[in-house]
Amino acid sequence: MASIQQIVPCLWFDTQAEEAANFYVGIFDNSRITQISYYSKGGEEGHGREPGSVLMVEFELNGTNFTALNGDPRFAFSQAVSFQVLCESQQELDRFWLHLGEGGDPDAQQCGWLKDKFGLSWQILPRVLMEMLKDHTASRTERVMAALGTMKKLDIAELQRAYAG
Repeated sequence: MASIQQIVPCLWFDTQAEEAANFYVGIFDNSRITQISYYSKGGEEGHGREPGSVLMVEFELNGTNFTALNGDPRFAFSQAVSFQVLCESQQELDRFWLHLGEGGDPDAQQCGWLKDKFGLSWQILPRVLMEMLKDHTASRTERVMAALGTMKKLDIAELQRAYAG
């Protein structure tokens, strides 16, 4: 029996829900748009949207379900919420960094974080970093954190050198 994802992130856009979903689906393997729903004439006085315009886009990114909603411009993403992409190799990390960062805010890039062209924050991290930070040896984690603080896009080899001392 397939498990059903109980918690689904809903990303709020003004008018870019479909564009954003297509952007993300184009970056992650095993991803697809699963459903698009549209505003109807009913409720038009409340939502103010053109009937037939995109209301919601449901999509999967490598097996994780998301919803993109066209709401209105009053609400914007903040770095208080981000999505972590755990990478197995430098090549994979470089690919996600390049594609998710395309058209994004270069000033928001630090310590593996980036903000994409829609304002959504991502952490592009090597999986091995998570293991390094679990180490209870203070000198190792201090060296890793010091190295991390000097980077925008993370360099796995450099982090491993810092960890090794």
